[in-house]
Amino acid sequence: MKSVLYSLLGAVAMLAAGVTSSEAGDRYGDRPPVMVSPDLSAPWVLQLGRAPGLVRQNRQVVRQRLPYAQPDGVQTAAVQAPSRRMVMRAKINPVYLPQEVAYDGPQKPGTIVIDTTQNFLFLVEKNGKARRYGVGTGKPGFEWSGTHKITNKRVWPDWRPPAAMIKREAAKGRYLPTYLAGGMENPLGARALYLGTTEYRIHGTNQPWTIGGAVSSGCIRMRNEDVVDLYERVDVGTTVEVI
Repeated sequence: MKSVLYSLLGAVAMLAAGVTSSEAGDRYGDRPPVMVSPDLSAPWVLQLGRAPGLVRQNRQVVRQRLPYAQPDGVQTAAVQAPSRRMVMRAKINPVYLPQEVAYDGPQKPGTIVIDTTQNFLFLVEKNGKARRYGVGTGKPGFEWSGTHKITNKRVWPDWRPPAAMIKREAAKGRYLPTYLAGGMENPLGARALYLGTTEYRIHGTNQPWTIGGAVSSGCIRMRNEDVVDLYERVDVGTTVEVI
């Protein structure tokens, strides 16, 4: 009787092994493609871990609801683990997003006016209106004012830090390249408008969370999407007043 029982158990074990092997072959015969999140395609997102006020996502959090602000101020929610891009959008104050505002200054339509105390750039329009953008401006010790013309426009500009900047940053232990080609990692961002014969520019940035602050060495920073919009609206020769 025991021999019959052992024979039956052995047959069941062999059958189970055969089924498992077959299922494994079917499951892994064609491996699914590896999917990469599009958020990882932009190198600047790798800097978000060092941005003020941002906390890295807990790896144990798989799914959660994340409210974030849309450009029009409407609150929505994403039922998924938050991407870094969502977190970044939530950190930009909507007041610094582009909008049409009333403007009663003396400048003619087509003039750019930059208010470095409020961190706004105005493109003066007709009928008492202006298009307003949030900007980053010179940090303490690097403020300036004056009137210049746009003398050049560049798409994805390269960057050659001034010698004084290279020396200043080296003293802090931060070593800058003498040349950096245009691209997502370039601090000048997607577009640049060159001001007179100065080293100052209105340009994009790979640090959009700095918009609205006094953060630069004198240049005027804009979000990449905003500087692209401004770039298309103005020409070489446009007057720029920095106040």
